[in-house]
Order: sequence, then C-alpha cells, then structure tokens
Amino acid sequence: MTRTTSRGRDQMTGEAAAVAIEQACRILRLPTIRDRFGDQAAAAARQQATYKSFLSELLFIECEDREVRRKARLVKQAGFPRTKRIEDFDFAANPNVPPALVHTLAKGAWIRAWQPVCLIGDSGTGKSHLLIGLGTAAAEAGFKVRYVTAAALVNELVEAADDKHLSKTIARYGRVDLLCLDELGYLELDRRGAELLFEVFTEREERSSIAIASNSAFSEWARTFTDPRLCAAIVDRLTFDASIIETGTESFRLRTTKRRRTSRAG
Repeated sequence: MTRTTSRGRDQMTGEAAAVAIEQACRILRLPTIRDRFGDQAAAAARQQATYKSFLSELLFIECEDREVRRKARLVKQAGFPRTKRIEDFDFAANPNVPPALVHTLAKGAWIRAWQPVCLIGDSGTGKSHLLIGLGTAAAEAGFKVRYVTAAALVNELVEAADDKHLSKTIARYGRVDLLCLDELGYLELDRRGAELLFEVFTEREERSSIAIASNSAFSEWARTFTDPRLCAAIVDRLTFDASIIETGTESFRLRTTKRRRTSRAG
C-alpha cells in the first residue's frame, strides 16, 4: 500500500480514497467494511451523519459479520453430517423429550461444568437431531465441538494405534470442549476397539464434556462392550452427573410417514 502524506490525503479524489480504503481493509482484514463502506458513506451523507457516527456504524457491522463468520467456522469444524437445530425439533411429535431440559442444555452450562449428556432411544426418535442440535448450539456459543460416530472414532483410533500416533489422536479428541458421539451401541466392538474408546473417555474425564446418542439402554450395552468390567467402567464414565434423555421407542419419522400416506389415500 502506497503511503500518502496528510496533505495528499486531503487532496484525494473520491476514487483514490475508495482504492486506499479497499487496500487498507485488505491489509487489516476487514472484509465487511471493504465491501460496504461505499453504501454506508452514501447513507451517512444523506442522513448528514457525523464522522463518529459513520465510523461506529462501519465498525459495528464488521464486528457483527465477524461473529457470524466465527460461528459458521466453528460449526463447520465440528463436522456435523447435516444441519439440525434445536429450534427445529418437533417436541409435539415426541412427548418423551422434555423441552425445558433441552432448551436449558442448549445454553451450554453443562459444557462449562464438564458434564455428560446421554440420549437413549430407538431409531427415528430424534436422538441424532438433538445431538447435532446441542452440538451446533455449543459451537455457535464459542465452544470447540467435534461430531463423530462411534464406529468412525474406533476405526480412527485403531489406525492411529497401528501407525504409532495413538497418543496424538487421543490428545486431539481430548482438546475439544464437547465431543458428540453418535450411534454408540449400533455395532459390537471387539475388546481392542472398546479399550481405545475408553481411553478417549478417560482423557476427557472431568476436563471436558461428552454427549452420546445410543439406540440401546444402558442395560444392553454389554452387547456392545463384551467385557463386563470395561462396560461397567464406560457406563460409569458417561452417566456420572449426566443429563439423561430417553427419547422412547416409537419412531415419529415412521409415524409421520404413515400419517402422510393415510392423508394422501383419503
């Protein structure tokens, strides 16, 4: 960027000033001001706004847009497979889910307290929606979030162990504020996979939060974690001081589909 003296700045044409502002905004990484200063300057001239008022408005919209970009970046980094938000969850379709508790959890105090959340219920009852929705709310609140299925995480841990960098992988999962673990209990894990998963839980214990979604009641987890002692230890890690939401056994997705078919047939 070419340096301009005070006298030179006073004599700048409108076009030259616009170029100088754009260059400065690129250097200072102010993309919103760069894109909108012209419109804001025109509006300020029409309204006979003061210089301070014009500048404060420019800075405000830059800060506002920067916050939007930050939220979007954290949500993207979380790795959610699809977009789901708590405000889009149909509580009327599944009365098993307590709205007050879910909305309280969406505020994130449980993450600051390093507490777990367990979503237990059959397929189609909204577990993944709630898991992703709570994770999205956490990311937008500024927490570092990571979403992964249990099978994908175990596979990643096994590969890391084989490649001799297991400790780095476990440490990486230990650094996120909230780990959203989906589909826990869908597949039976061998002893090695279960032990590696337990290492992740131990790394995060009393340091950061975890939220899990499972289609199996805790009493059925012995089918997933075949070692009784390991199973008991994992259940203990995930349920201590936890918020547990049982989403039920009736799929409201299936119920909705049947209702639509009946409506079309009528």
